[in-house]
Amino acid sequence: MAKRFGGKYSPDGQSAGLRDKVRATQPVVGSAAIKLLYLPPILLAFTSLNNGAATLLLALIGAAILTLAAWMLGEGVAAEAAYNARKIARRPAVPRKMMASVLTGIGVAIAAFTGDSGMMASGLYGIAAAGLHIATFGIDPLTDKRMEGVDTFQQDRVARVVDEAETYLDVMKSQIEGLSDRRLTDRVTDFQTIARRMIRTVEEDPRDLTGARKFLGVYLMGARDATIKFVDLYSRNKDAGARANYAALLADLEENFAARTEKMLLDDRSDMDVEINVLRDRLQREGVSLKPKGND
Repeated sequence: MAKRFGGKYSPDGQSAGLRDKVRATQPVVGSAAIKLLYLPPILLAFTSLNNGAATLLLALIGAAILTLAAWMLGEGVAAEAAYNARKIARRPAVPRKMMASVLTGIGVAIAAFTGDSGMMASGLYGIAAAGLHIATFGIDPLTDKRMEGVDTFQQDRVARVVDEAETYLDVMKSQIEGLSDRRLTDRVTDFQTIARRMIRTVEEDPRDLTGARKFLGVYLMGARDATIKFVDLYSRNKDAGARANYAALLADLEENFAARTEKMLLDDRSDMDVEINVLRDRLQREGVSLKPKGND
């Protein structure tokens, strides 16, 4: 058992500041701009109620496509934000933002056609809408994000482990949020903050993956499974003992993750000091003075 970890990253320290920093890198999927995109399909459906069955059916199809486009855009923005927040990342497997642009163009074209704009004019409206959508929200990342000086195989290993770890953390958060318990949600968020600090540490130096792989794989998978079982039990009978046991598990995980991350950082510092000393000795052997001028 690791000893109690203290400091600004500990649960009882100033983890709120780090938690806010982590949240700042995450997307606001329900932002005002994206929420507004759910309004046109609603208006299209309501304004077509008295235009006959065929027009109403076409309008409902257009509204469904526009709604799907807005949802797809939110997912694409979330994926892009996660990509931007990481130093090593794969490009999104599904280009959601570009798909949203295409769907928006199709939806607008259908909406225009229900307003008797004609086939040609409706197509032009759709093309214009898709172009404006791309100009406003951009496109998805099209390349993998890699670090210089690290081989491709190692970076791919890190990306796979990080993707898996983030999935476990997201499932934990979504499960706990279903209980509508603010204190438990905050406790899980605190643990996510500490776990993501380890993730960022591994991304910055993939050599740390060996020491962190069990934490980011086995331990997080166990934490996810324990969360699912706890939520299922607690939602049925509000068992105070189960709640206390789950809170204790989170505390234990926080301690061990924080301690392991701190050890990795200390090891990195030790490696850097060794490299600096080796370089200093080599320069001195070559007759290069390291003393600042004027300090003879």
